[in-house]
Amino acid sequence: MERTPDGTPVGVDDPYAVAGVCDHLTDNGRCRFALDRAGDDPEFAAARRRDGYACHVGEEGNWFACPHYRSTTANRECARCGLPEVRMAHDDARPMLEEHHLMYGDAARESEAGGAVDPDDSSEPDDLDDAGPHEITVALCRWCHAKVHKSFARIDDDAGPDPEALAERESRRSKEQAEFGFAAASERYEEE
Repeated sequence: MERTPDGTPVGVDDPYAVAGVCDHLTDNGRCRFALDRAGDDPEFAAARRRDGYACHVGEEGNWFACPHYRSTTANRECARCGLPEVRMAHDDARPMLEEHHLMYGDAARESEAGGAVDPDDSSEPDDLDDAGPHEITVALCRWCHAKVHKSFARIDDDAGPDPEALAERESRRSKEQAEFGFAAASERYEEE
């Protein structure tokens, strides 16, 4: 199982199997990174420009090959147990969902190697050239997040929401429902 730079498990063997399409991929198959941030990697941007800014990997492609691949979550439910997020407006309560890193790029490989990354490292499949560092995240509720990092829980486990998570969700839903009721401002904010 893949591990964080600190040595805790991330809950998957292959982060790319869980990852989605690249965050930089536009709806028409163009590379937004090359369009918007050409100065960050001029050689990469020039190659994309020569190809009409087309993504050289493609929507179903080999994400290992792109040096700027990134897949960050925008999900509103836990990838492991399915718990939906219930956010309260104007409330400082801790979010129920957290971003969970499946891959930390070269930092994870450096910690495994005990320092510098060996460019000739063949720990990846032979037919894939890892261009990393890549950032890959999924949404996990904070209860599943703790289980994944503190045990051998996996993201693809057949798991239901933790009872404490269900209680928190229902508490937030109750507050949300209370906001739907009408109360005059004079009743809500009594002057002292």
